[in-house]
Amino acid sequence: MSHRSVTKNSTQHSQKVRLRLTAMSLIIFVFNTIAQAEETNKAIKLPEVTITSTPFQDRSELNMTQPTAVLHGDNLRRKREVNLGDTLSSELGVASSSFGQGAGRPIIRALDGPRIQVLENGISTLDISSLSPDHAVTIETLNTSQIEILRGPATLLYGGGATGGIVNAVTGRIPNQVFKSLKGNFEVRGNTATEERTGALNVNGSFGQTSWSVGGFKRKTSDYDIPGHANINQDVNNEKNVVKNSAVDSQGLSVGSSYIGERGFFGGSISLQESKYGIPTPERPTIDLTQARYNLTGELDTPLTGLEKLKVRMGYNDYKHNEIESNGEIATRFKNRELETRAEFLHSPIADLKGLFGIQFQDRTFSALGEEAIIPVTKSRSTGLFLIEERNWGNFRFEFGSRYEYATRDPQNNIDRSRAFGLFNGSAGTFWNFIKDYNLGLTATHGQRAPAIEELYINGPHHATGTFQIGDNALHKEATNNLDLFLSKTAGFMRWKVNAFYNRFNNYIFLRNVDTNGDGIADRVDEDETLNPQGEFQLLNMAQTDATFYGAEAEVIFTLKPNNLDLRLFTDYVRGKLDHNDGNVPRTTPQRFGLELNYQLGPWAANLTTIHVLRQNKRAELETSTSGYTLLNLEASYRIKETQSNGIRLFVQGKNLLDEEIRIHTSFLKNFAPLPGRALVAGIRGDF
Repeated sequence: MSHRSVTKNSTQHSQKVRLRLTAMSLIIFVFNTIAQAEETNKAIKLPEVTITSTPFQDRSELNMTQPTAVLHGDNLRRKREVNLGDTLSSELGVASSSFGQGAGRPIIRALDGPRIQVLENGISTLDISSLSPDHAVTIETLNTSQIEILRGPATLLYGGGATGGIVNAVTGRIPNQVFKSLKGNFEVRGNTATEERTGALNVNGSFGQTSWSVGGFKRKTSDYDIPGHANINQDVNNEKNVVKNSAVDSQGLSVGSSYIGERGFFGGSISLQESKYGIPTPERPTIDLTQARYNLTGELDTPLTGLEKLKVRMGYNDYKHNEIESNGEIATRFKNRELETRAEFLHSPIADLKGLFGIQFQDRTFSALGEEAIIPVTKSRSTGLFLIEERNWGNFRFEFGSRYEYATRDPQNNIDRSRAFGLFNGSAGTFWNFIKDYNLGLTATHGQRAPAIEELYINGPHHATGTFQIGDNALHKEATNNLDLFLSKTAGFMRWKVNAFYNRFNNYIFLRNVDTNGDGIADRVDEDETLNPQGEFQLLNMAQTDATFYGAEAEVIFTLKPNNLDLRLFTDYVRGKLDHNDGNVPRTTPQRFGLELNYQLGPWAANLTTIHVLRQNKRAELETSTSGYTLLNLEASYRIKETQSNGIRLFVQGKNLLDEEIRIHTSFLKNFAPLPGRALVAGIRGDF
């Protein structure tokens, strides 16, 4: 056996020993704490957190008909990462596309891209992050107060394409209340593995009936450190311990104002964002992104007889980014100008039905010009009409909704044909509080999605993903039929929930690996699509077939000592299979198990999180497997000053303390860019 193999085996054995010792220590600590815990027979209620993306003002995460998650407060602050996908990646059923530090989009139950609607205050982010995983989501988590993950009837408000769910980031850019004094929050932090230097500030205030907001952030990182080699196929003579071209340099500023009246408010905001980040593929391109976003929002109580509230929201953006090759030349200029407008009318109860109806318009012009102009200039428009209703019978509630949408795709060339789609979506769900604190929910959803412009018209090499993609302008609309069942207990010493789902797709759209010579190896091609085993690009065709997704999620929370100590255990599993013997869905999220231990006493707070992800062998044809790993994070903080909210805290975090090599199976970059290695994060954050 070689010295290298012995060293590798010794290292793996050492890591396993450390894992066992860590697990044993946790088990001993937990059971010792339970044995010494105070009496906890009295019911312990979870805090009520209002979900802004639901149509009803009094709805919280505890009484939704569909599994829902809300990140806020310390839970959000602790999990913040450079991109949105990585921030949400430890939530039930959620993973990240993980495309280096600069880009990462949420994946929900193995559904990604245009199937997941990402919103900011109920309006689309208006970026092009769904187009390709290397494109960043233009939401800065340091400027958000709450992030909501939602499925079920309420998703019909935001578009028929949200077959996987909604992620809504809540900010205070347009205030909806009068502030008696200045309110705000700030954070400054650094990271040893990424050499991150980050600062953010958000402030709100009022002059009479006029409220205002100012927010901003600045982040700069370097190429991040890893254990071992970045490229999984590199030998010991090649560069190691760093992922080259992974640095991020981003900043943003927003201002907003609104007039608050007795019956409602009306306001607007302007936000500017710039981000320059590297793509850690062998070609090492860089993306230079800018976005100017303009928003208007208004609410009016009892605008007409029979209407309780009118909500109007509008968002417009001017987005562009340049993809720059390693030699400094601009390969492609992406531009996206998009307008989204929506109006919601909350009506008075009719025959005990409470609900709303509304209309939504979207108008988008997308262009990709230059060397990598692999998608034609395309105009996309859609008009949607939606209705959401609910009725209560004591402890039983029934919700239903429907949406009709007409969408067009109009390429501005003489090659690809224009397409038009009529889309119907419907959903019905029940919520039953059958015993005090025990809830049962069932939701059935039918959804239809128009193919995205990249699925229809892409044709050519994409350096950022290292792929040569060929679309199909004859694709049919994608349809899904989903059943979701959940059972939960929301109070007491032990709180828990279990979700199970079954999702049947007709005409599921995906990228398929190509093997034209039948050698069992995915084809690689040169820039002109010439087959070459050492070619720069992996060849992928847009394909369509029926598919089935099913799985389950579960978590249990033990209140070991009220207001001091709690333990959360969780797991999630999803299986995606293509019909007609086509194998598994590519890049499906592997199963994982997690543990979170939260402690608080006076000014001190601590959190230990460990997540074990299994090896993913349920892979698509010609796809590579990824090894399992264990992620261990630890945070401790001390409140140095009390305020009316959370106070001002010094904090320190240890991330990936086992220094594991973590390759994310859902990422196109799993063979080139593992996650950062062991890191120390320290900083100060607070509210005032």
